[in-house]
Amino acid sequence: MSATDAAFAGSIPALYEQYLGSLLFQPYAEVMAARLDGLTQGRVLETAAGTGIVTRALAKALPRDVEIVATDLNQAMLDLASGKLQAPNVRWQQADAQALPFDDASFDAVVCQFGVMFFPEKAKAFAEARRMLRPGGVFLFNAWDRIEENEFADTVTTALETVFPKDPPRFMARTPHGYYDRSHIARDLADGGFTTPPRIDTVAARSRAKSPREPAIAYCQGTPLRNEIETRDAARLSEATDVAAEAIARRFGRNAVDGKIQAHIVTIEAGN
Repeated sequence: MSATDAAFAGSIPALYEQYLGSLLFQPYAEVMAARLDGLTQGRVLETAAGTGIVTRALAKALPRDVEIVATDLNQAMLDLASGKLQAPNVRWQQADAQALPFDDASFDAVVCQFGVMFFPEKAKAFAEARRMLRPGGVFLFNAWDRIEENEFADTVTTALETVFPKDPPRFMARTPHGYYDRSHIARDLADGGFTTPPRIDTVAARSRAKSPREPAIAYCQGTPLRNEIETRDAARLSEATDVAAEAIARRFGRNAVDGKIQAHIVTIEAGN
């Protein structure tokens, strides 16, 4: 993983929330929240909460007796998230998922939506999640499937090869879509101290936007892919976005667009 792959700063958080929320994250946020619908009290820890898309789904789905502690490494993301959700049972805190500042066995569930791919040491982050859990608690996370199963991301990545042919930006394939191997995920969980086999469900959904330009802006300007583009030539960000939009238009049409997305949803219980 590149040093810039986890850098969500500058204008990225606002664009991330504006474009990627409905495009990619909201369908899975609702699925994730529904997996915890049996929890009527206790505490939930969310890691890599980003701009709070899952946090809002959890707050809507769970009773007020459930405390939600939402964390992220990037304070800029939390600043935006906390401005969108203020609830008495939700607390926001900057924290590294690989070194969590909470007591052992202090949560009934740990949730992470599309964040594990960004952890440099995944087994270490999984060990921290296990440390957080009370006996019988559940760790719930998701990760994108391979890029070929995610049509907009694949189209944008391929299109950018024509803009930077000598050194094409590979952020999307490398990081968000680079942690798709189910056996690798299971092995990292075991290395993190989980002793039961995980349940891994592969779930397809649809990604919809009003125009081809919306997903082009989402990927090229609202993710760390922007950092890769600007590192190569900051003056070409608009050009790269235009090229991505045109590639999406050629493949999906020039009006409203609809593409496949696919992810793994992973559930595993802590032992006694």
